[in-house]
Amino acid sequence: MAHRHARDSFFIVGEGIVGDTDIDRGRDTGTGTGDSPDRPDDAPVTRAASAEEELRRFRFSRLGPRGKRTDEGLRAALAAAITDIAPGQPDGTVPAGYTYLGQFVDHDLTVDRTATQLGSEVTVDELVQGRSPALDLDSLYGRGPHDRVDQRFYAEDGVRLKVGTTSATEFPDDRVRVDLEGFDLPRAGGAAGTAADRRAPLIPDLRNDENLAVAQTHLAFIRFHNRVVEHLALTGIHERRLFEAAREQVVKHYQWLLRTDFLPRVVDPAVVADVFTNGRRFFEARGHGRQPTMPVEFSVAAYRMGHSMVREAYEWNRVFTTGGPGPLGTLLLLFTFSGVSGNFTGGGLPELDDPNSGAVDRLPTNWIADFRRLYDFTEAGRPDLAPPPGAGNVAKRIDTLLVDPLAQLPAGTFGGRGSTVPDIHRNLAFRNLTRASMIRLASGQQLATQFGVTPLTSEQLLTGSGGATLAGLTPQQRASLVADTPLWFYVLREAELNNGLLGQVGGRIVAEVFHRAIEGSRHSIVREPWWRPTLGPDKATFRMTDLLLFAFEGKADLLNPLGD
Repeated sequence: MAHRHARDSFFIVGEGIVGDTDIDRGRDTGTGTGDSPDRPDDAPVTRAASAEEELRRFRFSRLGPRGKRTDEGLRAALAAAITDIAPGQPDGTVPAGYTYLGQFVDHDLTVDRTATQLGSEVTVDELVQGRSPALDLDSLYGRGPHDRVDQRFYAEDGVRLKVGTTSATEFPDDRVRVDLEGFDLPRAGGAAGTAADRRAPLIPDLRNDENLAVAQTHLAFIRFHNRVVEHLALTGIHERRLFEAAREQVVKHYQWLLRTDFLPRVVDPAVVADVFTNGRRFFEARGHGRQPTMPVEFSVAAYRMGHSMVREAYEWNRVFTTGGPGPLGTLLLLFTFSGVSGNFTGGGLPELDDPNSGAVDRLPTNWIADFRRLYDFTEAGRPDLAPPPGAGNVAKRIDTLLVDPLAQLPAGTFGGRGSTVPDIHRNLAFRNLTRASMIRLASGQQLATQFGVTPLTSEQLLTGSGGATLAGLTPQQRASLVADTPLWFYVLREAELNNGLLGQVGGRIVAEVFHRAIEGSRHSIVREPWWRPTLGPDKATFRMTDLLLFAFEGKADLLNPLGD
C-alpha cells in the first residue's frame, strides 16, 4: 500500500481533522488567506473526526498555539527566495549520508503500521499504537514476519529480511555487467500491472524508495538486521526467539546512534544533552505510560530542516563522479534511479511522471552506492575506507536555502504520478509553507515565547547570515514575515545564525520529539537508561559508520563494490 509523502489533512488530537488544501492534486483553495472562496477568513478549516477516524488516523497534536495563515503571495515569494541559487548555499560539515538517514528516520516516525490491517481483526490498543510515532523501525519491520500481509518482506526462514538483486548493465565496463545480490531493495517483479508496479519495493514504507540515497540507506538497515541475526544465532538463542532478539538489538543500537551521533550533528549539542539528561519540558512532559503523539510543529516545520541539507549533486561512486565516465549523481538522477519516483532508465520530468516509462525493473549495478563517499569512516578509525581525494560529500549547511532542483520535484515524490501538477506545486518550499498555513501552524515568535527564549530580531530574520535574500519581497510582505514568521523559515534562519545547528526553538522541538518517540517505543533506551551498545568499538560508541561496518562486514568491496 502506498503511503503519501505529504498529507492532505491531519487528525490533531483534541481538534479533529484539520486542513482541506490539496496541493497534491494541483488544487490550492487559497484566495490569499489559505481559505476557500466561500469561507470567511477567520473560519477554521476543521471538522470533527468520527470515532473510526480517531482510531485509524495518525495521531498529531499541537505543541504551541494556533498561528495565522500566510498569504499565498508571501508563500510564493518566500519559496522563490528559498530556492534561488544565486546566493550560493554554503557547504556544511556533516557527511552527506546523514541527510538521508534523517529522511529514513522521518519515515520511521510517521509510518502507519496499521494500514495493511484496515478491515481486519485489530484491537483498539493495536490501532492506537500503530498510529503513534515511535523510533522503533516499523518502516523496516512492518508488523513482523507472522503478519499475513507483511510476511512478504521476509525470507523463507521468517527471521531475516529479503534483499534484492541489481540488474547487469553495459556502461561503463565489465565490472557492472553482472547482477549483484544484496545491493538493491527486494522488488515486486512479475508481469502484471504497470512498470511502476513491477519496480515497487517489497518494504513496509514505499517512501524509502523515493530517491536512491534513502533506498540504499534502507538496504543498509536490512543488511544490518540480517547480520545481527547471524551474530545472535551463534550465541545459541533459540530459533523461536531469534527474530525478536535481533529486532530488540537493532532498534536499541539505532536509537543510540540517533541520540549520540545523528542529533548532535544537526541540533545544538547543549540542547540535546539537556533534553536527554533532564527530560522534556514542553512536549508531553508527563507522557510516560500514554501513547505518544506527534506535534505538527515538528512534522510540518522543524524536522523539515533536512530539506536544506540536500545537495544538488553527489560524488556517487566511481562511475558517477567528477572526472568519471558518467556524470555526477544529480538529485534528479537519484530520483530517476529509484522504483517509486523514477524508472531506472532516465528521461526528464514528463517521462518520470509516467508510471509506464522505463524498461528496467531493478537498480542497475552501476548505481550501487559507495558508502565511503557518504560517511566519514576515518571517524571510526578506518583510514583505509577514506574515499579518493575530493570524492567525499558533505551536506549543505542547514539554512534558509534549498538547492533549486527542489523547486521542480518529480510528481512521484508526493504521490502525484499520472496527474497534472502546476509548477508552483512542484516547489518543495512552497509545499512546506502551504501545508503549515493550511493548519495554522504556530509562528516562530509564538514558540520562542512559549519556550522562554528571546525571539530572533527583525534584522536577523530579514538579513540572516548568507542564506535566502529577501529583496524580492514587497515591504508589506517583509513586514508580515517579521511579525508572524512561518515556523519552518524561522527554524532554518535560527540554524543559519547558529553555525548550521538547530537552536533554541527548532532544536528544542526536534530533541524533545526524538526523546518522546524513543520513550514510546516497545524497546527503549530512554526507559532503560542502563543499556549500552555491544556492536560498536566500545560500550559507549555506536555511530552510523559502525552500523555500516557491521552490516557490510567491514569490507571495502561490500561498502563499495564498484571499486575506486
